[in-house]
Amino acid sequence: MKSFRVAGIPAWSALIIGLGAGLAGCAGTPTALPAATAESSAASSYVIGPGDTLTVFVYRAPELSAAALPVRPDGRISLPLVPDVEAAGRTPSELARALEEALAEYVREPNVTVMVQSFIGQPSRQIRVIGEAAQPLALPYREGLSVLDVMINARGLTRYAAGNRAEIIRRPPNGAAPQVIPVRLDDLLRGGDISQDIAMQPGDTLVIPQGWF
Repeated sequence: MKSFRVAGIPAWSALIIGLGAGLAGCAGTPTALPAATAESSAASSYVIGPGDTLTVFVYRAPELSAAALPVRPDGRISLPLVPDVEAAGRTPSELARALEEALAEYVREPNVTVMVQSFIGQPSRQIRVIGEAAQPLALPYREGLSVLDVMINARGLTRYAAGNRAEIIRRPPNGAAPQVIPVRLDDLLRGGDISQDIAMQPGDTLVIPQGWF
């Protein structure tokens, strides 16, 4: 048998060297991790509330699926075969498991996915902005929400706002007296005073008074 050589090296030696280099390259390259965004994490822990709009997909049973399904004011949803299921107070994953349990009486090994299309959230976890905001609103609380985030959603102040006299009304979960936290919105929005970018908590209400003329 002839012995082939590559650049002065026997072919079998070149093959071993090549394999070694390939393995070393693999060892030195970090393994790509699945992308896990803050949005997907937040969605998995989001608690459904009345007024939310859901998409419910039942695998291999499109007749049982539903798009743009509203959560009723009583916190329940209605699907074919399961017309009265409690949705409020559950995460999408928890609701999916509850629907699978309810559908198991009619469908063999049901596989359900629940997605939230539009968010309102439970009233106790909503952030409210009232008074002289350009767009007073209520929005669902999410982790890391700050005054600046809230004001961006509210589209800033009206021309009549006394921004530096704004207050956050915070109601403790134990039923204690509300806490009043002053916040200088003019300094934050127009002066860039980041010390006024206070972290919000579920149930907070941002009150923006009108200026005196």
